[in-house]
Amino acid sequence: MAVNPPLRLAEEVRAALAAGGPVVALETSVVAQGLPPPHNLEAARRCAAAVRAAGAVPAAVAVVAGEVVVGAEDAALERLADPARRPAKASPRDLAALCAAGRDAGTTVAATAAVAALAGIRVFATGGIGGVHRLAPGEPAAGAADVSADLAELARAPVCVVSAGPKAILDLAATAEALETLGVPVLGWRTSELPAFYSDGSGIALEHRVEDAAAAARVLRLHWDALRRREGVLLAVPPPEAVAREVVEAAIAAALEDARARGIRGKAVTPFLLEAVSRATRGRARAANLALLERNAAVAGEVAVALAAAAG
Repeated sequence: MAVNPPLRLAEEVRAALAAGGPVVALETSVVAQGLPPPHNLEAARRCAAAVRAAGAVPAAVAVVAGEVVVGAEDAALERLADPARRPAKASPRDLAALCAAGRDAGTTVAATAAVAALAGIRVFATGGIGGVHRLAPGEPAAGAADVSADLAELARAPVCVVSAGPKAILDLAATAEALETLGVPVLGWRTSELPAFYSDGSGIALEHRVEDAAAAARVLRLHWDALRRREGVLLAVPPPEAVAREVVEAAIAAALEDARARGIRGKAVTPFLLEAVSRATRGRARAANLALLERNAAVAGEVAVALAAAAG
């Protein structure tokens, strides 16, 4: 017996997709877990506004009462933003179980990319992607096997993920190598160096760059349509309010030690480290996070508009 996916598209999103219009998916883990109130809702609203200003339709992806919603409205975002409700953090492997249990959840990069591909959305904006775990001092080498599901999903979901590169708390060089191994193209947005989330440079050179949305759309069409590739594409955008790399590195090193001492593991590590870095930089890292989220949404909107125009 066939089971239809519990997918609900907002009417605006459905109409835009039916007309071949530009749509940008937005993740909601940043609302449910990534940022504390009131910054989480502020980020979601700023991202949606930036997508609209670029001429595209924003489509926040979330699990609400066991239903995967594409184009979650403000009331649903407020529900996810309330820590008292304890929403789950949904990776692709969790979606079926969370839907069956009637749960609420914010979607990670991987889950959002998976749902976007299912819905027919080709462009997705986020802050930073997950990647290869950075080993803390004294941690066994087996810890390097801790790799985010974001990378595997990027390799199989034909979606352009617009981000400020991998999260700074990761092993950036190993993450870049993993992306190459998985066949995921990485394009620098007006840069030839991989951004490091809060910082505009990582010391890792990029082989390919684009200068504008039209150039990005051309690469995407060649990759997916002409060459029939199925991998996603990572478009790496330098953060507009960058924090010095050495400042971020010092804060991460201290936060990793603290996380290890407290026994914090798994999905709890990322929000813990991000909050610790924000405290260590006296809020500069959080301000950078909000700014890059908004910037990435704006760039994603531009790319979605260019891609729709090229298809038309």
